[in-house]
Amino acid sequence: MRIDTRDGGFMIGVISKPDTREKLEALSADAQYDLACACSCSKDEHRQRGSHGNWIYPVTLPNGGKSILFKTLISNVCTNDCKYCPLREDMDIRRCSLRPEETAKVFLDYYRQRKVFGMFLSSGVLGSADATMDRLNAVARLLRKKYGFRRYIHLKIIPGASDAAIEEAISLASTVSLNIETPGAKNLAKLSNKKEYIKDIIEPIKLISKLTARGMKYEKVKQTTQFIVGAAGESDAEIVKYMFGLYDRLKMHRVYFSAYQKGLGDESIIGEQLEPETPNDIFMREHRLYQVDFLLRKYGFDESDIVFEKNGNLSLTTDPKEAWALGHPEFFPVDANSASKFELLRVPGLGPVTVRRILERREQARLKRIEDVEKVGIRLQKAGKYLAF
Repeated sequence: MRIDTRDGGFMIGVISKPDTREKLEALSADAQYDLACACSCSKDEHRQRGSHGNWIYPVTLPNGGKSILFKTLISNVCTNDCKYCPLREDMDIRRCSLRPEETAKVFLDYYRQRKVFGMFLSSGVLGSADATMDRLNAVARLLRKKYGFRRYIHLKIIPGASDAAIEEAISLASTVSLNIETPGAKNLAKLSNKKEYIKDIIEPIKLISKLTARGMKYEKVKQTTQFIVGAAGESDAEIVKYMFGLYDRLKMHRVYFSAYQKGLGDESIIGEQLEPETPNDIFMREHRLYQVDFLLRKYGFDESDIVFEKNGNLSLTTDPKEAWALGHPEFFPVDANSASKFELLRVPGLGPVTVRRILERREQARLKRIEDVEKVGIRLQKAGKYLAF
């Protein structure tokens, strides 16, 4: 049964006593907007709907295999006003919450059927940050201490949560994440009147980094975060600057990007901040940022190596690695038989796997042509233009 209540001057649709499956369908669908656990430029990691209508997330495991991550919100009730978010407090949507015991049992049912390998648990802000964290942590406590679950749990850290609530989450989780959302306080102010950038986001991220640093008690716990791309009218250059700092100074495990999709947020307020972009453009921006992320994490690139257009954004037509190569003709061609791993990783079309193969094969015999590396596809064909044999 649907009823309407008035909360702060706004009408909110509420489902009266929905069953667990109804709540799960609503909450797991709403969880799709937070990507700080999966999704990248890999087609194998794109989110998809499961058989019960809930969103499930294929992820790559440390051993190279693939598995499925169960993901849901514990509640889509939210007191925050984030203008990019379709769950913000003034939206007339179906609101519901899962109880901690209810959430744990639903997850374990999926896990025992071998449909998932772990859980990502997030939530709207239900009352206060610490009240919400208590619910999130309660699910993890049940799984760890009552049911003896020892595998993967990813807990969302709510902006503004206390140090004690954050440390408890870290003690229970395999991974934690607090979304940075935008590069800088000025950009966040365009999206929220309630969140304080330094106090609610940056200081907790620094605390997590400190508690999970090498040699510390929780060093095995990973930290991730997410940018909402395009919502505040920020440039890619601003995002990359903050991304580099997160990796370099705070040792962030992964940074994710979620393209802001027009029509989901409050266009009357933030629409002026958005440059005219087609849906394809904004998703290409997201893709380019993931490519930069790989260059910083896997290829030895520095923030200063990233090339931007005059508007401060990455090129939509040229990938960031090739953009660097086009701007440094003096670096090429690279000798496939004598170049270092670092030099080979600068070659457009060569990834870590192919570079490793080149290093191995040239120890056995001199490489005379591009075909000596492996079967030539589109990427290796591109690389051939920058290699010498």
